Amino acid sequence: MRRMFFSATCFVLLATFSVSLSAQKAPAKSQAGPKVSGPGQMCLACHANSTPGIVEQWRGSAHAKASVDCYSCHQAMAGDPATFDHYGQKIAVIVTPNYCARCHAAENAQFQKSHHAQAAQFIGSLDNMLGEIVEGGPAAVNGCRQCHGSIVQYLGEGKFSPDTWPNSGIGRVNPDGSKGTCAACHGRHAFSSAQARQPENCGKCHLGPDHPQKEIYEESKHGVAYRDLREQMNLDADSWVLGKDYSQAPTCATCHMSGNTRNGGRITHDPGERISWTNRPPVSQWLDKDKDGRIVTETDPAKREALVVEKADEKRQEMKNVCLHCHTPDYVNGFYKQYDDFVILYNEKFAKPGQKIMGALRAQKLLTKADFDEEIEFTWFFLWHHEGRRARHGASMMAPDYAHWHGMYEVADRFYMGLIPQAREIAHHAREEGKNAEAEAVETVIEEILARPEHEWFMKEKGR
Repeated sequence: MRRMFFSATCFVLLATFSVSLSAQKAPAKSQAGPKVSGPGQMCLACHANSTPGIVEQWRGSAHAKASVDCYSCHQAMAGDPATFDHYGQKIAVIVTPNYCARCHAAENAQFQKSHHAQAAQFIGSLDNMLGEIVEGGPAAVNGCRQCHGSIVQYLGEGKFSPDTWPNSGIGRVNPDGSKGTCAACHGRHAFSSAQARQPENCGKCHLGPDHPQKEIYEESKHGVAYRDLREQMNLDADSWVLGKDYSQAPTCATCHMSGNTRNGGRITHDPGERISWTNRPPVSQWLDKDKDGRIVTETDPAKREALVVEKADEKRQEMKNVCLHCHTPDYVNGFYKQYDDFVILYNEKFAKPGQKIMGALRAQKLLTKADFDEEIEFTWFFLWHHEGRRARHGASMMAPDYAHWHGMYEVADRFYMGLIPQAREIAHHAREEGKNAEAEAVETVIEEILARPEHEWFMKEKGR
Protein backbone atom coordinates (compact mmCIF):
# COMPACT_ATOMS: atom_id res chain seq x y z
CA MET A 1 0.00 0.00 0.00
CA ARG A 2 2.81 2.39 0.91
CA ARG A 3 4.54 1.58 -2.37
CA MET A 4 1.40 2.37 -4.36
CA PHE A 5 0.95 5.72 -2.52
CA PHE A 6 4.58 6.63 -3.15
CA SER A 7 4.29 5.79 -6.84
CA ALA A 8 1.15 7.88 -7.26
CA THR A 9 2.72 10.80 -5.43
CA CYS A 10 5.82 10.65 -7.64
CA PHE A 11 3.60 10.60 -10.72
CA VAL A 12 1.76 13.76 -9.65
CA LEU A 13 4.99 15.58 -8.81
CA LEU A 14 6.60 14.59 -12.09
CA ALA A 15 3.51 15.68 -14.02
CA THR A 16 3.46 19.02 -12.21
CA PHE A 17 7.16 19.52 -12.88
CA SER A 18 6.66 18.66 -16.53
CA VAL A 19 3.83 21.23 -16.86
CA SER A 20 5.98 23.81 -15.08
CA LEU A 21 8.87 23.27 -17.49
CA SER A 22 6.48 23.45 -20.43
CA ALA A 23 5.11 26.78 -19.17
CA GLN A 24 8.64 28.14 -18.74
CA LYS A 25 9.64 27.12 -22.26
CA ALA A 26 6.51 28.64 -23.91
CA PRO A 27 7.43 31.86 -25.73
CA ALA A 28 5.97 35.01 -24.19
CA LYS A 29 3.27 36.70 -26.28
CA SER A 30 4.08 40.16 -27.57
CA GLN A 31 2.37 42.90 -25.54
CA ALA A 32 3.40 45.73 -27.84
CA GLY A 33 1.40 48.87 -27.18
CA PRO A 34 0.32 51.51 -29.69
CA LYS A 35 2.90 53.50 -31.61
CA VAL A 36 3.07 56.90 -29.95
CA SER A 37 4.64 60.04 -31.40
CA GLY A 38 7.46 61.83 -29.61
CA PRO A 39 5.22 64.65 -28.33
CA GLY A 40 2.60 62.04 -27.43
CA GLN A 41 5.13 60.17 -25.29
CA MET A 42 5.85 63.41 -23.43
CA CYS A 43 2.11 63.83 -22.77
CA LEU A 44 1.76 60.30 -21.44
CA ALA A 45 4.87 60.51 -19.24
CA CYS A 46 3.42 63.48 -17.36
CA HIS A 47 -0.32 62.76 -17.47
CA ALA A 48 0.06 59.15 -16.36
CA ASN A 49 0.81 60.71 -12.96
CA SER A 50 -1.20 63.93 -13.01
CA THR A 51 -4.41 62.61 -14.64
CA PRO A 52 -4.11 58.79 -14.70
CA GLY A 53 -7.85 58.35 -15.36
CA ILE A 54 -7.56 60.14 -18.69
CA VAL A 55 -4.57 58.06 -19.75
CA GLU A 56 -6.25 54.77 -18.83
CA GLN A 57 -9.39 55.72 -20.75
CA TRP A 58 -7.23 56.46 -23.78
CA ARG A 59 -5.25 53.21 -23.46
CA GLY A 60 -8.47 51.20 -23.83
CA SER A 61 -9.78 53.25 -26.75
CA ALA A 62 -9.98 52.62 -30.48
CA HIS A 63 -7.79 55.70 -30.87
CA ALA A 64 -4.98 54.04 -28.94
CA LYS A 65 -5.29 50.88 -31.02
CA ALA A 66 -4.98 53.02 -34.15
CA SER A 67 -1.96 54.90 -32.68
CA VAL A 68 -3.91 58.15 -32.42
CA ASP A 69 -2.30 59.71 -29.34
CA CYS A 70 -2.79 62.85 -27.24
CA TYR A 71 -0.82 65.04 -29.61
CA SER A 72 -2.70 63.71 -32.65
CA CYS A 73 -5.88 65.34 -31.32
CA HIS A 74 -4.56 68.28 -29.26
CA GLN A 75 -1.97 69.59 -31.73
CA ALA A 76 -3.20 73.13 -32.40
CA MET A 77 -4.66 74.00 -35.78
CA ALA A 78 -3.73 77.24 -37.49
CA GLY A 79 -6.27 79.95 -36.73
CA ASP A 80 -7.59 78.44 -33.52
CA PRO A 81 -7.56 81.30 -30.97
CA ALA A 82 -7.83 79.00 -27.93
CA THR A 83 -4.32 77.56 -27.92
CA PHE A 84 -1.25 77.98 -25.75
CA ASP A 85 2.42 76.96 -25.53
CA HIS A 86 2.78 73.82 -23.43
CA TYR A 87 6.30 72.47 -22.88
CA GLY A 88 7.40 73.48 -26.35
CA GLN A 89 4.24 72.45 -28.19
CA LYS A 90 1.28 74.50 -29.40
CA ILE A 91 -1.70 72.81 -27.76
CA ALA A 92 -5.47 73.20 -28.07
CA VAL A 93 -7.29 72.52 -24.82
CA ILE A 94 -10.65 72.02 -26.55
CA VAL A 95 -10.70 69.41 -29.29
CA THR A 96 -13.50 70.77 -31.46
CA PRO A 97 -15.31 69.14 -34.40
CA ASN A 98 -12.82 70.90 -36.70
CA TYR A 99 -10.09 68.76 -35.12
CA CYS A 100 -12.11 65.54 -35.30
CA ALA A 101 -12.86 66.28 -38.96
CA ARG A 102 -9.18 65.79 -39.81
CA CYS A 103 -9.96 62.05 -39.66
CA HIS A 104 -13.77 62.01 -39.55
CA ALA A 105 -14.78 64.48 -42.26
CA ALA A 106 -17.99 62.72 -43.34
CA GLU A 107 -19.21 62.31 -39.76
CA ASN A 108 -18.55 65.96 -39.01
CA ALA A 109 -20.37 67.11 -42.15
CA GLN A 110 -23.44 65.08 -41.11
CA PHE A 111 -23.31 66.44 -37.59
CA GLN A 112 -22.93 70.07 -38.64
CA LYS A 113 -26.22 69.99 -40.58
CA SER A 114 -28.06 68.36 -37.67
CA HIS A 115 -30.32 70.01 -35.13
CA HIS A 116 -27.84 68.91 -32.47
CA ALA A 117 -25.21 71.27 -33.87
CA GLN A 118 -27.68 74.17 -33.67
CA ALA A 119 -28.69 73.45 -30.07
CA ALA A 120 -27.05 76.56 -28.63
CA GLN A 121 -29.46 78.70 -30.66
CA PHE A 122 -31.82 78.34 -27.70
CA ILE A 123 -29.94 81.35 -26.27
CA GLY A 124 -32.47 84.17 -26.53
CA SER A 125 -35.45 81.80 -26.62
CA LEU A 126 -38.28 81.46 -24.11
CA ASP A 127 -36.51 78.48 -22.54
CA ASN A 128 -33.35 80.49 -22.04
CA MET A 129 -35.29 83.46 -20.66
CA LEU A 130 -36.68 81.12 -18.00
CA GLY A 131 -33.18 79.95 -17.12
CA GLU A 132 -31.29 83.23 -17.35
CA ILE A 133 -33.90 85.69 -16.04
CA VAL A 134 -36.78 83.98 -14.23
CA GLU A 135 -34.55 81.43 -12.46
CA GLY A 136 -31.15 83.17 -12.60
CA GLY A 137 -27.82 82.94 -14.43
CA PRO A 138 -26.22 80.04 -12.49
CA ALA A 139 -29.35 77.95 -13.17
CA ALA A 140 -28.78 78.36 -16.90
CA VAL A 141 -25.03 77.65 -16.60
CA ASN A 142 -25.57 74.41 -14.71
CA GLY A 143 -28.78 73.40 -16.46
CA CYS A 144 -29.65 74.74 -19.90
CA ARG A 145 -26.12 75.14 -21.22
CA GLN A 146 -24.86 71.73 -20.15
CA CYS A 147 -27.20 70.12 -22.69
CA HIS A 148 -27.60 72.84 -25.32
CA GLY A 149 -24.07 74.22 -25.10
CA SER A 150 -22.51 77.52 -24.14
CA ILE A 151 -20.55 80.09 -26.13
CA VAL A 152 -17.11 79.19 -24.78
CA GLN A 153 -15.03 82.23 -23.83
CA TYR A 154 -11.24 81.84 -23.90
CA LEU A 155 -9.22 83.96 -21.45
CA GLY A 156 -5.74 83.04 -22.68
CA GLU A 157 -2.90 80.85 -21.42
CA GLY A 158 -5.05 77.74 -21.58
CA LYS A 159 -7.76 79.23 -19.32
CA PHE A 160 -11.49 79.69 -19.97
CA SER A 161 -14.27 81.66 -18.35
CA PRO A 162 -15.83 79.41 -15.66
CA ASP A 163 -19.23 80.78 -16.70
CA THR A 164 -18.83 78.98 -20.03
CA TRP A 165 -16.43 76.11 -19.29
CA PRO A 166 -16.44 73.18 -18.58
CA ASN A 167 -19.23 72.44 -21.02
CA SER A 168 -20.06 69.40 -23.14
CA GLY A 169 -23.35 70.68 -24.55
CA ILE A 170 -24.16 69.13 -27.91
CA GLY A 171 -24.37 72.52 -29.68
CA ARG A 172 -21.51 74.23 -27.87
CA VAL A 173 -20.05 77.20 -29.78
CA ASN A 174 -16.28 76.83 -29.69
CA PRO A 175 -13.66 79.61 -29.85
CA ASP A 176 -12.61 78.44 -33.34
CA GLY A 177 -16.17 79.06 -34.57
CA SER A 178 -17.16 75.40 -34.86
CA LYS A 179 -20.36 74.10 -33.32
CA GLY A 180 -20.79 71.14 -31.04
CA THR A 181 -18.60 68.53 -29.43
CA CYS A 182 -18.21 64.89 -30.41
CA ALA A 183 -17.47 64.15 -26.73
CA ALA A 184 -21.11 64.91 -25.86
CA CYS A 185 -21.98 61.43 -27.11
CA HIS A 186 -18.68 59.57 -27.32
CA GLY A 187 -17.11 60.71 -24.07
CA ARG A 188 -13.56 61.86 -23.52
CA HIS A 189 -11.05 60.18 -23.70
CA ALA A 190 -12.33 56.70 -24.42
CA PHE A 191 -14.45 57.85 -27.37
CA SER A 192 -16.48 54.69 -27.01
CA SER A 193 -18.86 53.60 -29.77
CA ALA A 194 -20.56 51.28 -27.26
CA GLN A 195 -21.31 54.27 -25.02
CA ALA A 196 -22.85 56.22 -27.89
CA ARG A 197 -25.03 53.24 -28.85
CA GLN A 198 -26.69 52.93 -25.43
CA PRO A 199 -29.94 54.76 -24.58
CA GLU A 200 -28.51 55.89 -21.22
CA ASN A 201 -26.08 58.09 -23.17
CA CYS A 202 -28.90 60.00 -24.86
CA GLY A 203 -30.66 60.23 -21.49
CA LYS A 204 -28.15 62.86 -20.35
CA CYS A 205 -30.32 65.41 -22.14
CA HIS A 206 -33.41 63.64 -23.45
CA LEU A 207 -35.30 63.17 -20.19
CA GLY A 208 -37.46 65.16 -17.80
CA PRO A 209 -40.85 66.89 -17.95
CA ASP A 210 -40.53 68.50 -21.38
CA HIS A 211 -38.81 65.78 -23.44
CA PRO A 212 -38.79 62.48 -21.52
CA GLN A 213 -37.56 60.28 -24.37
CA LYS A 214 -35.46 58.20 -21.98
CA GLU A 215 -38.40 57.46 -19.69
CA ILE A 216 -40.67 56.91 -22.70
CA TYR A 217 -38.19 54.43 -24.19
CA GLU A 218 -37.93 52.59 -20.88
CA GLU A 219 -41.74 52.21 -20.78
CA SER A 220 -41.95 50.97 -24.36
CA LYS A 221 -41.62 47.36 -25.48
CA HIS A 222 -38.36 48.38 -27.15
CA GLY A 223 -36.88 49.45 -23.81
CA VAL A 224 -38.13 46.29 -22.09
CA ALA A 225 -36.47 44.13 -24.75
CA TYR A 226 -33.22 46.08 -24.45
CA ARG A 227 -33.01 45.56 -20.70
CA ASP A 228 -33.67 41.85 -21.13
CA LEU A 229 -31.31 41.21 -24.05
CA ARG A 230 -28.64 43.90 -23.67
CA GLU A 231 -25.79 41.42 -23.18
CA GLN A 232 -26.51 39.85 -26.57
CA MET A 233 -26.45 43.07 -28.58
CA ASN A 234 -22.74 43.34 -29.52
CA LEU A 235 -22.64 46.95 -28.29
CA ASP A 236 -18.84 47.14 -28.35
CA ALA A 237 -18.38 45.51 -31.76
CA ASP A 238 -16.56 47.33 -34.56
CA SER A 239 -19.45 46.55 -36.90
CA TRP A 240 -22.92 47.23 -35.49
CA VAL A 241 -25.39 46.78 -38.30
CA LEU A 242 -29.00 45.94 -37.46
CA GLY A 243 -30.00 42.64 -39.05
CA LYS A 244 -26.40 41.50 -39.39
CA ASP A 245 -24.62 42.01 -36.07
CA TYR A 246 -27.68 42.09 -33.79
CA SER A 247 -31.49 42.00 -33.89
CA GLN A 248 -32.48 41.68 -30.23
CA ALA A 249 -33.79 45.23 -29.63
CA PRO A 250 -33.38 48.78 -30.89
CA THR A 251 -31.71 51.60 -28.97
CA CYS A 252 -31.97 55.32 -29.74
CA ALA A 253 -28.92 54.96 -32.02
CA THR A 254 -30.45 51.98 -33.86
CA CYS A 255 -33.45 53.98 -35.01
CA HIS A 256 -31.97 57.42 -35.46
CA MET A 257 -28.33 56.97 -36.48
CA SER A 258 -26.91 53.46 -36.92
CA GLY A 259 -26.72 51.37 -40.07
CA ASN A 260 -28.99 48.49 -41.02
CA THR A 261 -29.13 45.87 -43.74
CA ARG A 262 -31.81 47.81 -45.65
CA ASN A 263 -29.65 50.93 -46.06
CA GLY A 264 -26.36 49.14 -46.73
CA GLY A 265 -25.11 49.72 -43.18
CA ARG A 266 -24.94 53.51 -43.65
CA ILE A 267 -24.46 55.42 -40.39
CA THR A 268 -25.50 59.06 -39.98
CA HIS A 269 -24.51 61.61 -37.35
CA ASP A 270 -27.63 63.65 -38.12
CA PRO A 271 -30.42 62.10 -36.00
CA GLY A 272 -33.01 64.15 -37.89
CA GLU A 273 -32.51 62.28 -41.16
CA ARG A 274 -35.21 59.77 -40.18
CA ILE A 275 -37.70 62.09 -38.43
CA SER A 276 -40.82 63.15 -40.36
CA TRP A 277 -42.61 65.28 -37.70
CA THR A 278 -40.93 67.80 -35.43
CA ASN A 279 -42.70 67.70 -32.07
CA ARG A 280 -40.60 70.40 -30.43
CA PRO A 281 -42.62 73.56 -31.26
CA PRO A 282 -46.10 74.42 -29.97
CA VAL A 283 -47.63 73.00 -33.16
CA SER A 284 -46.00 69.93 -34.72
CA GLN A 285 -44.68 70.54 -38.22
CA TRP A 286 -44.17 68.17 -41.14
CA LEU A 287 -40.45 68.20 -41.87
CA ASP A 288 -40.36 69.17 -45.53
CA LYS A 289 -37.41 71.58 -45.84
CA ASP A 290 -36.21 74.10 -48.41
CA LYS A 291 -32.69 74.52 -49.78
CA ASP A 292 -31.72 76.62 -46.74
CA GLY A 293 -32.87 73.94 -44.30
CA ARG A 294 -36.01 75.83 -43.24
CA ILE A 295 -39.32 74.04 -42.68
CA VAL A 296 -41.67 74.72 -45.61
CA THR A 297 -45.01 76.09 -44.39
CA GLU A 298 -46.45 76.99 -47.82
CA THR A 299 -49.87 75.32 -48.21
CA ASP A 300 -50.41 75.73 -51.97
CA PRO A 301 -49.43 72.31 -53.43
CA ALA A 302 -47.67 73.64 -56.54
CA LYS A 303 -45.72 76.31 -54.68
CA ARG A 304 -44.85 73.85 -51.92
CA GLU A 305 -43.53 71.30 -54.42
CA ALA A 306 -41.24 73.95 -55.91
CA LEU A 307 -39.78 74.82 -52.50
CA VAL A 308 -39.22 71.40 -50.96
CA VAL A 309 -35.79 69.84 -51.44
CA GLU A 310 -35.71 67.62 -48.32
CA LYS A 311 -38.87 65.52 -48.11
CA ALA A 312 -40.40 64.27 -44.88
CA ASP A 313 -41.83 61.26 -46.73
CA GLU A 314 -38.32 60.15 -47.62
CA LYS A 315 -37.18 60.62 -44.02
CA ARG A 316 -40.09 58.50 -42.86
CA GLN A 317 -39.15 55.74 -45.28
CA GLU A 318 -35.63 55.72 -43.81
CA MET A 319 -37.15 55.15 -40.36
CA LYS A 320 -39.56 52.53 -41.72
CA ASN A 321 -36.55 50.67 -43.11
CA VAL A 322 -35.37 50.27 -39.52
CA CYS A 323 -38.79 49.14 -38.27
CA LEU A 324 -39.14 46.56 -41.04
CA HIS A 325 -36.25 44.51 -39.64
CA CYS A 326 -38.61 43.32 -36.89
CA HIS A 327 -42.15 44.28 -37.99
CA THR A 328 -44.38 43.59 -41.00
CA PRO A 329 -45.35 46.39 -43.42
CA ASP A 330 -48.95 46.35 -42.16
CA TYR A 331 -47.74 46.73 -38.57
CA VAL A 332 -45.41 49.62 -39.44
CA ASN A 333 -47.97 51.45 -41.59
CA GLY A 334 -50.63 50.93 -38.93
CA PHE A 335 -48.37 52.42 -36.29
CA TYR A 336 -47.71 55.51 -38.40
CA LYS A 337 -51.43 55.95 -39.06
CA GLN A 338 -52.10 55.95 -35.30
CA TYR A 339 -49.19 58.34 -34.69
CA ASP A 340 -50.24 60.78 -37.43
CA ASP A 341 -53.82 60.83 -36.19
CA PHE A 342 -52.58 61.59 -32.68
CA VAL A 343 -50.35 64.47 -33.77
CA ILE A 344 -53.09 65.99 -35.93
CA LEU A 345 -55.56 65.70 -33.04
CA TYR A 346 -53.15 67.55 -30.74
CA ASN A 347 -52.47 70.21 -33.38
CA GLU A 348 -56.06 70.90 -34.34
CA LYS A 349 -57.90 70.46 -31.04
CA PHE A 350 -55.49 72.13 -28.63
CA ALA A 351 -52.29 73.63 -30.07
CA LYS A 352 -53.57 75.79 -32.92
CA PRO A 353 -56.53 77.04 -30.83
CA GLY A 354 -54.16 77.81 -27.96
CA GLN A 355 -51.88 79.75 -30.29
CA LYS A 356 -54.88 81.65 -31.66
CA ILE A 357 -56.10 82.64 -28.19
CA MET A 358 -52.64 83.80 -27.09
CA GLY A 359 -52.24 85.66 -30.38
CA ALA A 360 -55.56 87.45 -29.88
CA LEU A 361 -54.62 88.53 -26.35
CA ARG A 362 -51.32 89.95 -27.61
CA ALA A 363 -52.88 91.57 -30.67
CA GLN A 364 -55.37 93.36 -28.42
CA LYS A 365 -52.54 94.34 -26.05
CA LEU A 366 -54.21 92.59 -23.12
CA LEU A 367 -50.88 91.04 -22.14
CA THR A 368 -47.74 92.92 -21.18
CA LYS A 369 -44.69 92.88 -23.43
CA ALA A 370 -42.71 90.88 -20.87
CA ASP A 371 -42.82 87.08 -21.00
CA PHE A 372 -43.80 84.94 -18.01
CA ASP A 373 -45.12 87.76 -15.86
CA GLU A 374 -48.75 86.60 -16.21
CA GLU A 375 -50.31 83.29 -15.23
CA ILE A 376 -51.71 82.49 -18.65
CA GLU A 377 -48.24 82.60 -20.18
CA PHE A 378 -47.10 79.83 -17.84
CA THR A 379 -50.32 77.93 -18.57
CA TRP A 380 -49.73 78.03 -22.34
CA PHE A 381 -46.05 77.15 -21.93
CA PHE A 382 -46.88 74.10 -19.80
CA LEU A 383 -49.56 73.03 -22.30
CA TRP A 384 -47.29 72.79 -25.34
CA HIS A 385 -43.76 72.68 -23.93
CA HIS A 386 -44.34 70.06 -21.23
CA GLU A 387 -47.63 68.18 -21.59
CA GLY A 388 -47.88 68.59 -25.36
CA ARG A 389 -44.36 67.38 -26.01
CA ARG A 390 -44.78 64.45 -23.62
CA ALA A 391 -47.96 63.40 -25.42
CA ARG A 392 -46.47 63.61 -28.90
CA HIS A 393 -43.20 61.93 -27.96
CA GLY A 394 -45.13 59.21 -26.13
CA ALA A 395 -47.12 58.44 -29.26
CA SER A 396 -44.03 58.52 -31.47
CA MET A 397 -42.20 55.94 -29.34
CA MET A 398 -45.09 53.65 -28.35
CA ALA A 399 -45.40 54.62 -24.67
CA PRO A 400 -49.13 54.65 -23.85
CA ASP A 401 -48.89 56.15 -20.36
CA TYR A 402 -46.93 59.15 -21.67
CA ALA A 403 -49.30 59.53 -24.63
CA HIS A 404 -52.34 59.55 -22.33
CA TRP A 405 -51.97 60.28 -18.60
CA HIS A 406 -48.70 62.22 -18.74
CA GLY A 407 -49.72 63.69 -22.09
CA MET A 408 -53.11 64.36 -23.64
CA TYR A 409 -55.02 64.12 -20.36
CA GLU A 410 -52.86 66.91 -18.95
CA VAL A 411 -53.07 68.88 -22.21
CA ALA A 412 -56.88 68.75 -22.03
CA ASP A 413 -56.91 69.70 -18.34
CA ARG A 414 -54.59 72.64 -19.01
CA PHE A 415 -56.68 73.78 -22.00
CA TYR A 416 -60.21 73.53 -20.55
CA MET A 417 -59.50 74.24 -16.89
CA GLY A 418 -56.64 76.71 -17.32
CA LEU A 419 -56.18 78.48 -20.64
CA ILE A 420 -59.87 79.07 -21.50
CA PRO A 421 -60.96 80.38 -18.04
CA GLN A 422 -57.85 82.58 -17.74
CA ALA A 423 -58.39 84.09 -21.20
CA ARG A 424 -62.01 84.80 -20.37
CA GLU A 425 -61.00 86.41 -17.09
CA ILE A 426 -58.54 88.70 -18.88
CA ALA A 427 -61.31 89.71 -21.30
CA HIS A 428 -63.67 90.32 -18.36
CA HIS A 429 -61.15 92.64 -16.67
CA ALA A 430 -60.64 94.44 -19.99
CA ARG A 431 -64.38 95.22 -20.11
CA GLU A 432 -64.22 96.55 -16.57
CA GLU A 433 -61.48 98.91 -17.76
CA GLY A 434 -63.61 100.10 -20.68
CA LYS A 435 -61.73 98.07 -23.35
CA ASN A 436 -64.90 96.60 -24.81
CA ALA A 437 -63.66 96.19 -28.38
CA GLU A 438 -60.49 94.43 -27.24
CA ALA A 439 -62.44 92.12 -24.93
CA GLU A 440 -64.98 91.29 -27.63
CA ALA A 441 -62.22 90.38 -30.10
CA VAL A 442 -60.76 87.83 -27.64
CA GLU A 443 -64.16 86.48 -26.63
CA THR A 444 -65.12 85.99 -30.28
CA VAL A 445 -61.99 83.90 -30.87
CA ILE A 446 -62.74 81.75 -27.82
CA GLU A 447 -66.37 81.18 -28.82
CA GLU A 448 -65.46 80.31 -32.41
CA ILE A 449 -62.99 77.71 -31.16
CA LEU A 450 -65.41 76.17 -28.67
CA ALA A 451 -68.18 76.02 -31.28
CA ARG A 452 -66.24 73.38 -33.18
CA PRO A 453 -67.53 69.76 -32.93
CA GLU A 454 -64.54 68.48 -30.94
CA HIS A 455 -65.41 70.86 -28.08
CA GLU A 456 -69.14 70.18 -28.14
CA TRP A 457 -69.02 68.03 -24.99
CA PHE A 458 -67.52 70.93 -23.06
CA MET A 459 -70.12 73.45 -24.15
CA LYS A 460 -72.99 71.06 -23.38
CA GLU A 461 -71.67 70.47 -19.88
CA LYS A 462 -71.50 74.23 -19.39
CA GLY A 463 -75.08 74.64 -20.61
CA ARG A 464 -73.97 76.81 -23.53
